[in-house]
Amino acid sequence: MIRRLLNLVPPGTIAVGAGLGLLGLASYVHLAVAGHSLDKADYSSLSVLWSIVFTLGIGVFMPVEQEVARIVAARHSQGLPPGPVLARGAALAAGVLALMVLVVVAGYRVLTDRFFAGDGDMVLVLIGALAAMAVAYTTRGVLSGLQLFPWYGGQLGVDGGLRIVMVALLGLAGVTSPLWYGLVLVIAPLAGVLLTLPPVLRAIGGGAPVAWGLLLRGLGLLTISSLLSQVVVNVGVINVRLLDPSDVETAGALLSALVLVRIPLFVFASLQASLLPGLATSATNGDQAAFHSLLRKALGVVTALGLLGALGAVLLGPWLVGMLFDAPDVLGHGDFAWLAVATLAYLWAMVLGQALLALNRHRAQAAAWTVGVAALAVATLAPLSVALRVELGYTVGSVVVAATMALLLRGATRPTPTAPPTREAATTGVSGGVR
Repeated sequence: MIRRLLNLVPPGTIAVGAGLGLLGLASYVHLAVAGHSLDKADYSSLSVLWSIVFTLGIGVFMPVEQEVARIVAARHSQGLPPGPVLARGAALAAGVLALMVLVVVAGYRVLTDRFFAGDGDMVLVLIGALAAMAVAYTTRGVLSGLQLFPWYGGQLGVDGGLRIVMVALLGLAGVTSPLWYGLVLVIAPLAGVLLTLPPVLRAIGGGAPVAWGLLLRGLGLLTISSLLSQVVVNVGVINVRLLDPSDVETAGALLSALVLVRIPLFVFASLQASLLPGLATSATNGDQAAFHSLLRKALGVVTALGLLGALGAVLLGPWLVGMLFDAPDVLGHGDFAWLAVATLAYLWAMVLGQALLALNRHRAQAAAWTVGVAALAVATLAPLSVALRVELGYTVGSVVVAATMALLLRGATRPTPTAPPTREAATTGVSGGVR
């Protein structure tokens, strides 16, 4: 029976899922220990750092991983070496990182004063965390493309395991500086890369250079969608500090609340690994019935997940964030209801976005996220309390994205024939943005 169940999931799902599970647990432990160790102002600074790192890092570098994995997998099936792809991917990630560092350095004073209560060292941690993510996502692309999923899951697991150990030691030592809790986001992923470096090093060199066009062809739209999706799910904490820099309690409490209500997104990550290949295969075969059947089933699953998570969040959320994260008592059951509705709509958007990708409609997916972010910005300007404004923004943005994608899919009366992604690359793109 177990062997039959394992045959139903794409290769690598178990290894990557195990690593992702440990990484997800590490996120909860990280924030829980920090919440109990830091004062409200310092926890607020860590919350903003966390949100910026995962918004920009995942939004920009995950597409690099996905494209590197796609091209490496295609070349691997033809017996071609991965070295040239790694070289181009690393150069691209380094260029993007350099651009982001320039922007961060240029805005050093604003970031320090507005987001980190005058602590300039937190800006340096931000740069270090972005650099660590650039390295991690690029190497994961190679590991995934070569079907080295135990190594891929191992990198995630080392990252997560080391985070747990480091924050536990910080908590036991009574460390009360947000700087050290931020440095965990630099040290742990780099350690994961170092301990899974052997197969990446073996990939260096060999073969003629890969044309830039091969890597950049679909990267633009993919990056737009990835970055904007992270903005929708993570920008609320940042907006609290933009709207009211003195409101340190709401920023920290909101991150703690978001970590709880977005638990269903971790479960969806496992579903996502097999959803896109299944939809793409149906589209390739022109099997409209199978395509819509799979889409309806996926929507049903995430709806059940979202409703179950919403029930627990609304009933227990205010108590849980206080107990687990020592969060300030500033969010009530109504706040958790808004966040739960937003997360359910975000889950719908993630499923519908996979359907658009399966139909080769990358432009439509990017357009939907663009409309959603615009709606989020407008809703955030409503004359309400700071907490309700950011909650309303997350909800409206997610609902608008999902609705826009549904309308765009209605125009696709028949699946468009397109080449499905390989099963070997189906588990790439594991997101850490929902932690």
